[in-house]
Amino acid sequence: MCYNEHKRETLSMICSNCGATLVSGFKFCPQCATPVEAANEAHPMAVENREIPKMITIHGGVFVMGQNEANRQVSVLSFALGETPVTQKQFEFIMQRNPSKLLGENHPVECVDWCEAVMYCNALSVSQGLTPCYSMGLTTDLSSFDHGNPVWNRVTCNFTANGFRLPTEAEWEYAARGGKNRNPYQFAGSDNINKCAWFGENSDVSTHDVGTKIPNSLGLYDMCGNVAEWCWDFMGDLGISPMSDPHGPSHGTLRVKRGGSWLDDMQQCTVFHRSGSAPTGRSSSLGFRIARTLIENVM
Repeated sequence: MCYNEHKRETLSMICSNCGATLVSGFKFCPQCATPVEAANEAHPMAVENREIPKMITIHGGVFVMGQNEANRQVSVLSFALGETPVTQKQFEFIMQRNPSKLLGENHPVECVDWCEAVMYCNALSVSQGLTPCYSMGLTTDLSSFDHGNPVWNRVTCNFTANGFRLPTEAEWEYAARGGKNRNPYQFAGSDNINKCAWFGENSDVSTHDVGTKIPNSLGLYDMCGNVAEWCWDFMGDLGISPMSDPHGPSHGTLRVKRGGSWLDDMQQCTVFHRSGSAPTGRSSSLGFRIARTLIENVM
């Protein structure tokens, strides 16, 4: 047996509460302290750890969302978020294809439209024995729907399911700012963009391996730069303060993307900059990272 085959057969466990890889011999998840022996708290996965995105627990709290919005108070429940954007290796392992133009297995996947990001989340959930979050009517198998079909505007997200999903815009900004550990930085982890992001002036016209710049205070990498990231929300007004765990407008034509990318300027890479794209939009500057609802929020 070759080395790679041996690695692939190594059995590990994933915490169904936060998505972290469980450590052999530990009685509690090292990330969220969930008891390993609790019902439905762990699922076996015979894959290399790098093929399943590592998740970071983000403790909920209240923050001011947006730029120069002193009175827009938003509260966010605890959730888990991918440590990095989904990589090409991770996407291809689940979806059996790599749509990216700027190739590199540890580069973020790109040229993925919003519909494909949602499909990846459901497929990853199924692969880990978790309940898919997204559905169209009674089905969670969205592969038969043409991406240009307006029926995609009727996709619903079950935020109480334990599977993977896209972050809401509020979750994304809260995490980018550092959650409860936040500092008043313009970018995720620093006011010096060169320390924390690949953007138009330092990227050499390409994406880069994820996790090569400094993380923010939560241990999240590439929240700014490298690729912009799809969120769940339709693009629209942020809403009226105070807001509790908002999920965005109920309808729209564009989906939110956040964080800026390898080809953007500094302003577009700030933690508060907002933009949107058609859900069928594809670009070598656009990818995504995954989120999960924590069980404590739905008990």
